[in-house]
Amino acid sequence: MIRGIHHIGVNCRDMDRMVRFYREAFGFEPVDPDGFAWEAGTEMMDHIVDVPGSASRGIMLRAGTCYLELFEYSAPPPDSATPKRPYDRGYTHFCIDVTEIEKDMAHLRACGMTFNDREFVDVGHVKTLYGYDPEGNVIEVQQTAPGNSFALEELKAPA
Repeated sequence: MIRGIHHIGVNCRDMDRMVRFYREAFGFEPVDPDGFAWEAGTEMMDHIVDVPGSASRGIMLRAGTCYLELFEYSAPPPDSATPKRPYDRGYTHFCIDVTEIEKDMAHLRACGMTFNDREFVDVGHVKTLYGYDPEGNVIEVQQTAPGNSFALEELKAPA
C-alpha cells in the first residue's frame, strides 16, 4: 500500500549553502545534523543509487510532514552544470504551499530565492509562481483558495 511521498531528493553543489537556504526559507531542520556520507568504491551505495563509482554526502531535513534529502556528489562529475528547467524530462520541481504569498515571497527573496523579476499569477483557485533556489533548482510557491479541491487541508492521514 502506498502511504504517500516520503521525501524529495535534491542534488546540490554546495550543501552547506543549501541547508542554510532551506532552513531559513522554509523552516526545514536536520533530522541528523551530521548527515551521512560514502566514499567512492562503496559497492552497496553504488547499487542503491545505481551510479558506479559514486561518492557523496547527504542530509535529511524535515519541515512539518515533509522530508527533503540533499545530496552533494563528489563523484562522478556531473554531465551538465545546468539545472533542469520545467520543460526538461524527469523531476523538475517541488511545490511549497503558503498562506500569505506576498509576504512569503518577500521572505524567500530575502533568503536568496529568485523569481526572475516576476510576480505570482492569480489563477482563481490558486496563486502561484515558479522560482529558483540559490543553485537554480525549481520551486513552485502556491497559495490555494479556500475550498480548493487540492488544498493541504484536504489531506488526511490513512486510517
